[in-house]
Amino acid sequence: MTAGSHSTNGSGEEPVTVTDRRRIDPETGQVRDEPVAGPGPAEAEPVVDEADVAKGDQKGDQTADQQADDPDARVAELTADLQRERAQFANFRRRAAEEKQGSVAYGKQILIDKLLPVIDDLDRARDHGDLEAGPLKAVADKLAGVLAAEGLVAFGEPGDEFNPELHEAVQHDGTGAHPVLGAVYRRGYRLGEKVIRTAMVTVTDPAPAADQTGAQ
Repeated sequence: MTAGSHSTNGSGEEPVTVTDRRRIDPETGQVRDEPVAGPGPAEAEPVVDEADVAKGDQKGDQTADQQADDPDARVAELTADLQRERAQFANFRRRAAEEKQGSVAYGKQILIDKLLPVIDDLDRARDHGDLEAGPLKAVADKLAGVLAAEGLVAFGEPGDEFNPELHEAVQHDGTGAHPVLGAVYRRGYRLGEKVIRTAMVTVTDPAPAADQTGAQ
């Protein structure tokens, strides 16, 4: 059949179209200027629009630019990271300093705890008058000066107001309305703000005032 001819069967089905794509006309033998019909669907090549290609390339470049790091955002991110690291380092230094001070104070307390029996012996010698003069007095004074420089403070003197947090009472005399310290068997010590040993004392009533004694 020639180009554009149709064939219809007797069953009433859709006509079959046959396309003649030969370059040589079989009837005249001449070369056709253009093919009667273009290539079939299987042979047709997709039409590519150069404008679409350019737009696609431009869109890809924009996406790449968006994915690239923004300098300002990158600087802000690095600044935040640096500040965070500096804060963490400052906290680390503070904790390290606190731990160091705590270790020094703990070691100092351990040493003073071991020296307290020696200090008690010197206090008893002083009460008996053995430290009024001589080499032992000089040694006791030097030791007391060194410990005082380290923050050791003694407390617990006769007549002081009784404080159960500072004093360990081994005997109670009087009514107990306004208790004060009577005899001090062992002085207490404070290292800085920390009480490292309570005083061992007796508790009694305060001595009457001088004017009250005269009135009686």
